[in-house]
Amino acid sequence: MCYQCQSPSRRSFTRFLASGAGLTVLSACTPEAPKAVAPSSAASSASPSPAAVTASAGPTAEAATVGQSPEVPSPSPSATLARQFSLDDPASRWVIVNKHRPLNPVDFVPADLVRPAVALSAAGEAALLNSTTAAAAEAMFAAAAADGVAMVLASGYRSYSTQVTTYNGYVAARGQADADTASARPGHSEHQTGWAFDIADGGGACSFQPCFADQPAASWAKANGHRFGFVVRYPWMLHPITGYYYEPWHLRYVGAEAATDMVNRGIGTLEEYFGLEAAPAYL
Repeated sequence: MCYQCQSPSRRSFTRFLASGAGLTVLSACTPEAPKAVAPSSAASSASPSPAAVTASAGPTAEAATVGQSPEVPSPSPSATLARQFSLDDPASRWVIVNKHRPLNPVDFVPADLVRPAVALSAAGEAALLNSTTAAAAEAMFAAAAADGVAMVLASGYRSYSTQVTTYNGYVAARGQADADTASARPGHSEHQTGWAFDIADGGGACSFQPCFADQPAASWAKANGHRFGFVVRYPWMLHPITGYYYEPWHLRYVGAEAATDMVNRGIGTLEEYFGLEAAPAYL
């Protein structure tokens, strides 16, 4: 799917968000002051549970706004990839976490949290990733640096308890309806899996803002991230499927084979790639 071909400019989108008409920019990725979590002494990679990809295609509907379910294709990984990893096991690199699919168990903690050897603006638990993601991030950050692009890890792992605090703060300040446009409910955040993290530019420009899409770190990650197993999880103008507006800073590890397959075939979201229903709002 070409999500840029007929999209409005980012400048227009920025004005749209500023007017209060759309979802708040800081959606699932709003960082919170984290609690310290001791990294696991084991640096081995997570052990995904292999399972067949059996999810059916989502309901057919025309949708242009959050709250409706657009049509998504049938399961579409290439045949060699189709049965590699579980979509449900939070320790699996292919686990799908969205507004329809909470983590199970809801208070899941990765067994192999480590601190990657990359530039950090995060501290405590937010500086951690699972060991597989950490190794891939180290390779990606090094390649970016070799190309003259400074990339910083701005927010990594976020525990269930931290997400409770984050989400409840939004509810208290804005009410639940608005909170659901700005922060993932506890148990529904990719950050809790250790498979996702947010990046920032070396100079700190436009952090967690739409204009970050035009910064070198975001441009480089979008063009090259798949080589290291990463996809931009919430792409431009695909919020009716993902439930979140464009977040060029939020990267998700799925492995180089799947990430490259998605790029080569023009598939923008994990929901589409695995034939899952769109998740624009909580059930």
